[in-house]
Amino acid sequence: MANIKSAKKRVLTQEKQRVRNAKAKAHYKKALKDFALAEADNDVAKAEESFKLAQKTLMKASSKNVIHKNSAARNVSRLEKRLNNLKSDK
Repeated sequence: MANIKSAKKRVLTQEKQRVRNAKAKAHYKKALKDFALAEADNDVAKAEESFKLAQKTLMKASSKNVIHKNSAARNVSRLEKRLNNLKSDK
């Protein structure tokens, strides 16, 4: 643990950021898993709903600088491609 007052503040701030980032990562990872499950079940309606949630959580995480904005956009693009393939198969 730090001895200097300003360093102690920085450690507390970093811990808050770590917790916030972990929560955001857990949210978007769960959303991605839900989409994958819907895709595996060939459930288009559930997949569309899961896609919207996944897109929202990824973009929110990128706006909070949890993940890079291009990484979020790439993941959304890939999800959308998988959703369109699922729709065309039906």
